Amino acid sequence: MNIKEIAEIKKRFHAEKGNISRIRGCCVNEKKEIISQFDQSLNLMSVEESEEVLSLLKKTLSGSLGRNLIDVSFTNHQVLDSEEHRLLSAVRTSHLADDEAVGRLFDRIRAGYESDGNYLILLASDSYDVPSYSSDGEKKGDSKGVYTYFLCAICPVKMTRSTLGYRMVEHQLRNNTPDWVIAPPQAGFLFPAFDGRTANIYNVLFYTRDVSDNREELVDALFRSTVPMPAATQKQAFQTMIRDTLAEELSIDVVKTVQEQIGTMIEEHKALKDPDPLVVSKHTVSDLLRSCGVEEARVDSFGERFDETFGEKAEVPPQNLLNVKQFEVKTPSVSIRLTAETSDLVETRVIDGQKYILVRAEGVVEVNGVEISIT
Repeated sequence: MNIKEIAEIKKRFHAEKGNISRIRGCCVNEKKEIISQFDQSLNLMSVEESEEVLSLLKKTLSGSLGRNLIDVSFTNHQVLDSEEHRLLSAVRTSHLADDEAVGRLFDRIRAGYESDGNYLILLASDSYDVPSYSSDGEKKGDSKGVYTYFLCAICPVKMTRSTLGYRMVEHQLRNNTPDWVIAPPQAGFLFPAFDGRTANIYNVLFYTRDVSDNREELVDALFRSTVPMPAATQKQAFQTMIRDTLAEELSIDVVKTVQEQIGTMIEEHKALKDPDPLVVSKHTVSDLLRSCGVEEARVDSFGERFDETFGEKAEVPPQNLLNVKQFEVKTPSVSIRLTAETSDLVETRVIDGQKYILVRAEGVVEVNGVEISIT
């Protein structure tokens, strides 16, 4: 899915549009036991309440592609004949009415999801009559077909503390009664994916709030599929392979150039308003290293490590490899942070055999909040 397709589905989750009228779910405790279940009509709730429920569900379609939102694929065999795909299809085609299928889905989630407290599993189903558009963006009268899907959100449930409040009617100070509060989802998924503005039964759009945790056990329990390493881990792995393969050739200038070039690629991609996410391959980074004058043997070594770490022919969102907005220089005792645009203020030198980090001072200089002079 691309950002336009995700945005199109997110628009469905509004109470005033009345697209989604029913929510099913259950509450699970820290022992993975279901302690309650519910099947609730949003039409019987206030607009404010139903809007909050839909807002929770919609959060599973938020975040960045390749970081929070991850494509999970099924093999041809799974789509043709597998228990996991049949289960998802049964939940989808029944519009959550198949109690046995919904129950088995709850079981799979409970088996794969780790939590140190209570949580809710929320399910919503929808059938979207997908409109067609002309080449100039005008909506046409005919339809592209009906996209039937369901969305799952897994939300922690936390007990509030007793706090002192003022009751206006009673004109008294009283403790508020502790109650259970639903937190934003930590994980979830959309099945099937909405690719090319139509249903793609070979793909699931999986959501994780924490970019350092890809919920591998949950993905395996639900889809029997693999998932890319977490975005935060990808960044650490990239830093390690750059350090190990370039060794003494990894200078501050090389890091600056790679950051600047990838930052330029991201800005150009935004300017084009391309809805598909930007990705880079080992060839992209290898060419950047060559442009910095890194010797070919080290570039080849980097390419081999890239394949070992991310997989052959892998393409990775550049935001998962490095922070293009911030430039940070650290030693065990000093940390210097600048915006990427001001990275030229920093350089390294060896003076009288000692290594130094030099920061060019421009404008007012303060030490502990006191303006000083440099003479």
